[in-house]
Amino acid sequence: MLKYGSISRRFVASRPHTTLLKRSYNEKSPKILLEKPSKPFMPTYDAKAVEEGWYDWWNQQGLFRASSSDFSNKPSKSPFTMITPPPNVTGSLHIGHALTFSIEDAMVRWRRMNGYDVKWIPGTDHAGIGTQSVVEKMLMKERGLTRHDLGRTAFVKEIWNWRQKFGNRILHQMRKMGASLDWDNEFFTMDEKRTKAVENAFMRLFEDGLIYRDTRLVNWCCALETVISDIEVDYKDIQGKTWVQLPGRSQPVEFGVLHNFSYQVVDPEKNGIKELTVSTTRIETMLGDCAVAIHPDDERYKSLHGKYVYHPILKKEIPVVCDKDLVEMEFGTGVVKITPAHDPNDYACARRHNLPIESIFDKTGKLNENCGIPEWAGRDRFEVREGVIQKLEELGSYKGRNDKHVMRIALCSRSGDIIEPLIQPQWYLNCQDLAKISKKQVEDGKMKILPEQYTQDWYRWLDNIQDWCISRQLWWGHEIPAYQIKLDTQYDQNLWVTGADKKNAESNAKKLLAEKGYAKHINFELVKDEDVLDTWFSSGLLPLSASGWDGLQINKIPSRYPIQIMETGFDILFFWVARMAMLSNHFTGNQAPFETIYLHAMVRDAQGRKMSKSLGNVIDPLHVIEGVSLDQMKQDLLKSNLPEREIKLSAENLEKEYPNGIPSCGTDSLRFALIQYTQQSRQINLDISNVVQTSYFCNKLWNLFKFGLNKLEQDPIQADFDLRQDSQLTLVNKFILSRMADTVSKCQSAFESHRLFEATDALRRFVVEDVCDVYVEFSKAVLSKQEHYDKNSTLKVLYACMDVSLRLAHPLMPFVTEELWQQMKTRLPVLQQKQAPSIMVEEYPTLDQFNHFYDKGVEDHFKAVLSIIHASRSLRQVNQISVVKELPFVIWCNESKSLGGPLESYLSEIKSFVKASDIQLRDKQPEDMSKWTVKVIDENLKIFVPTTHIIRAQLENAATKGIDINEAIQNKSKQMNKKLNKVMNDLEKLRTRMNRPGYYDSVPDVVKEKNGQRIIMLSLEKETIENDLKVLKSMSDS
Repeated sequence: MLKYGSISRRFVASRPHTTLLKRSYNEKSPKILLEKPSKPFMPTYDAKAVEEGWYDWWNQQGLFRASSSDFSNKPSKSPFTMITPPPNVTGSLHIGHALTFSIEDAMVRWRRMNGYDVKWIPGTDHAGIGTQSVVEKMLMKERGLTRHDLGRTAFVKEIWNWRQKFGNRILHQMRKMGASLDWDNEFFTMDEKRTKAVENAFMRLFEDGLIYRDTRLVNWCCALETVISDIEVDYKDIQGKTWVQLPGRSQPVEFGVLHNFSYQVVDPEKNGIKELTVSTTRIETMLGDCAVAIHPDDERYKSLHGKYVYHPILKKEIPVVCDKDLVEMEFGTGVVKITPAHDPNDYACARRHNLPIESIFDKTGKLNENCGIPEWAGRDRFEVREGVIQKLEELGSYKGRNDKHVMRIALCSRSGDIIEPLIQPQWYLNCQDLAKISKKQVEDGKMKILPEQYTQDWYRWLDNIQDWCISRQLWWGHEIPAYQIKLDTQYDQNLWVTGADKKNAESNAKKLLAEKGYAKHINFELVKDEDVLDTWFSSGLLPLSASGWDGLQINKIPSRYPIQIMETGFDILFFWVARMAMLSNHFTGNQAPFETIYLHAMVRDAQGRKMSKSLGNVIDPLHVIEGVSLDQMKQDLLKSNLPEREIKLSAENLEKEYPNGIPSCGTDSLRFALIQYTQQSRQINLDISNVVQTSYFCNKLWNLFKFGLNKLEQDPIQADFDLRQDSQLTLVNKFILSRMADTVSKCQSAFESHRLFEATDALRRFVVEDVCDVYVEFSKAVLSKQEHYDKNSTLKVLYACMDVSLRLAHPLMPFVTEELWQQMKTRLPVLQQKQAPSIMVEEYPTLDQFNHFYDKGVEDHFKAVLSIIHASRSLRQVNQISVVKELPFVIWCNESKSLGGPLESYLSEIKSFVKASDIQLRDKQPEDMSKWTVKVIDENLKIFVPTTHIIRAQLENAATKGIDINEAIQNKSKQMNKKLNKVMNDLEKLRTRMNRPGYYDSVPDVVKEKNGQRIIMLSLEKETIENDLKVLKSMSDS
């Protein structure tokens, strides 16, 4: 049997695999049985041709639900379950999604190859506000219609059509990324199962007293007429007076201006303060002012404690309140206007002082009857701004403006409108106890957060958690299963019940009314809440609902609960992950929903800018995979919902970023490059050129197999071989097996510790630097000969390098590894007896199979040999001597005990590699250095060649080109004198620098050591050149 280590790789008859033999297809599964892709081995790597066909074949064969244990006699390991963070059906996937799927697919493929029972559940999110917003923009752009023109039912139907179109595109993109998902369990957050789970969860939380209704200040988007979450708020910094274009307005709105106006003090003292001046950037909100605040310790205003001021426009008295939390004495005048219905800080102040809280804006941002000026009611809030200023000026209360005020404005990320703090009744979830449980689970180690730096963020957020506003005033989303009980006007009108339908709600209403002491047959009407639930509520149930949980208390928790790893971007740790933890804990009796929470960085462009359509730097993964021209990217912009002015700006940015478009890189290159970037834990600055560079790695791997398959077909190896038993392995074979063992160790460790970028680095170094650049070059001499004592061992080791490289790389680069593995299986007898139909269900190399090959001593010895070979080639190159010209070499080694012995053992191999006519190993340097040309490897290892042989070879080379010998000597002397002058100048500069006063006290030790080494090397080089010049002179004289 083929054995690499203490555990043999056994190729036994496969156990019957029900997943493969009895696979049931859903409506999205392919109906036509697909042949396994069969392609000729192409002379060069072509990503498109390589990747074609494999995904559909994997899926149809049921391999996404199989594991390596199905094709060996090893027992299956424990279940491993993950869910995809469901992409929003607002459009296409972007490069951030590609990062997510690259990381997660690598994780599940690695576990599949390690024998785990893998279930990776895919899904998409209905994304309430996001999807409604893009569909509204689409309707307006294409048909000139608003949602109100269509009505709710017709509008929701339009969104379902949109979801069908873009949901399918998203699923196509997932497949193109190679995501090995369990498609038979695909979910949509508004499908029937998930809808039932959401309804039941809401009703249970309501019954448990955790969901309640309250009227509070919320983030309100007047353009969309809904409350929005904090994650949907963008901030824009304003540097002084700036005109900002807002949606639905023909004229821009002014920001960055601080207006000052005054309130007259009621009954002022004779020599006291007559007026209080306040400042505001939103002067129109002064119509809702109910008080002014001062600091209780401010000596300037001690006389105003308990006093009142006149509202200049509304002609009413409002109190002066003392509030140390709101007012900073040193800021401005130390007086603050209080508008509690339109500012969160003012709202908190009003609650502390029992001040009246009345909104002066309606849901669309127009003034209502509370504004106190009847003729302004119904007018837009920004349009009345000038009217307010004019009235204040007429009254003598306006005190001027500051046009250089620096401020930050909050914008709705969906509509672009200004966020208005607004008082609205909403549904809330009490999070206080839920947060404590989720925090303690991390403290107790029941859930682990990686990277660990985010653990403190988790604690900080949960310690300061506010109750969650879970309702939205949208048409698209999960309708809230709540009904208001309408009674006669003299009764309490804030009575609410829940119900799966109206009949169920009526029954619950009767029970509630009876509990409240109402008459048994009192008449009432039920009015269903028209609001929908926050998108995060439905996605917060996914650890349960993705596995089919319906929310009913009588049903069991799914068997695949908890999820082993929850992988997502760190930006939604609180908005999604924490809420999943809180909700799941409540419904499972505090069973943590995740074993590990793994967070990746945010993807930005090469300049570190946030990716935005208006900047033209949003990258579609398919564009990187398939390639795209600049013209096509511009055409795609025209099909978007961006405003015309932003399309123009975006096109200009595209021209700067991608003047030649994006070249086709393939899925494997994109995945590998993205995973390499994960060493950056906060921000990934993605440069497409790095993805292009990774495609060269794929090409390197391809060329390795082009070479290896040819050699292994010419001289097939036996399937039953054990490299451990080969006592005649050469140094280079031992070296590459040691490097292989080290690489296996690093890759396994990288996956176990969730540091996947370490696996990409170890794999690239092994394939490129160790196998291709070293081992293949060394093996060519052996494999090119018909008979060679080491040929069979070299073929076996070459095969091992190819086989192990593929299995290590498969989780990271599934397509090219599958193609090459299938080529090996088809063409090499050693692989044809394998039962595994795909590399996907091969065993991942483990350290216990390879650890006995690791030998640091062997690696050190071989590196010394390699350094001698490189030095010999460098010596030839510098002196322009062909690599085929044999020269006599002397190797001087000052470490005879640790290195001299091994070098002597491999002297014959070194002689062959350096093309030596004669080679000697000495522990003493030549006495007359003037007769030798030396190449210094380090202070303990040098190689010498008689200078006469060097110059003779050079002159022979010149003669073959028809050059006069004396002329050649003169040219050579000029070159060497020029080089000598440079070395002497460098040496002099370095000595001068090192002799400066204070050098040894001020320069770091590492720099001093580096400079000392350079002095030695330059001195040796100077001596060598001087000796060579003496030889040239002697030859010239003769």
